Amino acid sequence: MSRTVTTRTSKKTRFAEMAPWKQALVLTLASVQLSLAATAWADLATRPAEKVNGSKLKWALVIAVNFFGPIRYFRKGRRP
Repeated sequence: MSRTVTTRTSKKTRFAEMAPWKQALVLTLASVQLSLAATAWADLATRPAEKVNGSKLKWALVIAVNFFGPIRYFRKGRRP
């Protein structure tokens, strides 16, 4: 007995093909993400190493991870 295997093909939607509200959402989220990352990297660059929990290099790499990296840095990476 043979089985029929069906595969789903997914078509990637281009930005220009998105609905206007989806374009606005993507641009807003991207702006927030970039702003968070830029602010976190600027803080990390100007903060003395003794006021950072762990390696500055490690935190610079963590900050690059979507929204979660900068938020984690602000919550766990800085010493008062």
